[in-house]
Amino acid sequence: MSTWPRSKLLGYHGPMTFHRVASSLATRIILLGIIFVTLGTLIRATVLTQYLREDISAVMATQQLTLANYVARDIDHKMQERQNLLKHMAATLPLELLDRPTELRAWLATRHALQPFFSAGFFVTNPGGQMLADYPPSPERATLDFSDRDFIRMALGGELAIGSPVVGRTAQKPILPMAAPVRDASGKVRAILSGITALDAAGFLSFTSGERIGQGGGFLLISPRDRLFVASTEPSMVLRPTPADGVNALHDRAMQGYRGTGVTVNAQGAEEISAIASVPSTGWFVVARIPTSEALAVVTRTQRFVAKNSIVAVVVFLLVGVGSLYYVFRPLLHAADHADRMTRGEAPLEPLTVVRQDEVGHLTEAFNRLLLKLQGSQAEMVHMAHHDVLTGLPNRALLGDRLAQALARANRNHSRLALLYVDLDRFKPINDRLGHEAGDEALKQIAQRLIAVVRESDTLARVGGDEFILLLADLEGSPEMARTAASAVATKCLSAIEAPIELRGERHTIGASIGIALGDGTLAPHDLQVAADAAMYKAKQAGGQRFFVTTAHSARAAEPQLGS
Repeated sequence: MSTWPRSKLLGYHGPMTFHRVASSLATRIILLGIIFVTLGTLIRATVLTQYLREDISAVMATQQLTLANYVARDIDHKMQERQNLLKHMAATLPLELLDRPTELRAWLATRHALQPFFSAGFFVTNPGGQMLADYPPSPERATLDFSDRDFIRMALGGELAIGSPVVGRTAQKPILPMAAPVRDASGKVRAILSGITALDAAGFLSFTSGERIGQGGGFLLISPRDRLFVASTEPSMVLRPTPADGVNALHDRAMQGYRGTGVTVNAQGAEEISAIASVPSTGWFVVARIPTSEALAVVTRTQRFVAKNSIVAVVVFLLVGVGSLYYVFRPLLHAADHADRMTRGEAPLEPLTVVRQDEVGHLTEAFNRLLLKLQGSQAEMVHMAHHDVLTGLPNRALLGDRLAQALARANRNHSRLALLYVDLDRFKPINDRLGHEAGDEALKQIAQRLIAVVRESDTLARVGGDEFILLLADLEGSPEMARTAASAVATKCLSAIEAPIELRGERHTIGASIGIALGDGTLAPHDLQVAADAAMYKAKQAGGQRFFVTTAHSARAAEPQLGS
């Protein structure tokens, strides 16, 4: 420690007075340094504030758009489920039930129990809008005339219709109606089948308070056609009309088709960051929004921190402030940069590292959860795109891909392959007499039997209503050996299919006609499939429960061989 007197450090030797301290050169240097440091701090604070506003606004806009797209896809999926169900019901509704209300109500009740997508039930009207039957039964609804409802009028045009969200006349709460025409064999609309879903039904369109974005943010679901808020995190906004033109510039652009992000001032005068995403099946769009005051709260906290600093805090900030701010925001900047590279395809989709359990950590965890949901949805969509929904077997698209690969291997390894085209015999009577549900159960059982008799390396696909294709790849040896192997598999398939099937307490025997096309790597997939299809028809014409074998590149007629 220095032994110099304090007066020496200040530059004089006489008694220390206020005047001497104030006029000291050392004091002036210190004051000038403080002024420069303070000005530098203010400048840095201004630049930092602007940087944070721009950077965090961009990150929040990206997050809002991701959330909006996810919610829009989820709503679109739910709407498509309901539309597909209503179309299927309208197509399968027995026309004779239109004159038997009690049986028609029982038919509706069965569908409602199996697929309760329409929480408020179903009802059927004649083309004039008069009630024929409904479920759950409602005495008030039975007396109403629905000819004035928009979804009834639109369905009379022959297409499925999504009505305007309204307060139901019997439910007395916001509902969403849908309607599909019921046609006879000539295409004439004989009735209208309507399905009603309450907007606040669990898992449908309602946004709960727990689904807010932050404290003041949330979601909006808007119908441009009806100029209505269909759903909202704020329950008071449901079914309210949208703002008039000129009130909210970003909303006006969204009504005209804009989809993306932006900063706007809402009808209440609050500035917010918003993102808009479409719901394709309905023409609606989702808005995810958060007040800028909340999204940029960290900027406000930084400004207050700078303003309240003392001379000591300024000095400390000069020494450690820059490093501290970098330490605080480095995970957020790294996460934003990595997420941006993932969106551009420059990095694989993977969870971000959670560095600390603070706001940045919570944001990273939320992003990771959203990413996992998106990956799960993508995996499910990929599986659905390549597999049959009923049996879980590969569909025509996946079969085509594996057939192309098998042909390439056969060409490379000089091996052979066989394509077995399996068409079920006596399947249509089961569908006609017992219904499609029994037919579906039969197809599932047959698929499991076929799986049990083929190799894991073979591909069994369902390519039509009662049609399957079995690809036997990498067959070694001569053409005769390949023919023998394919014939053996066909014999096993015929035996497996011929075994009686138990359906609704009855035993049914279903046979099959199998066409086998043998080939090598020089063939085109289409040639192999055409040859197998032609051989199958020969087996079918010969009485079924047998197989025929043909060589795809040969012009000779298929040689008949009886199955076991």
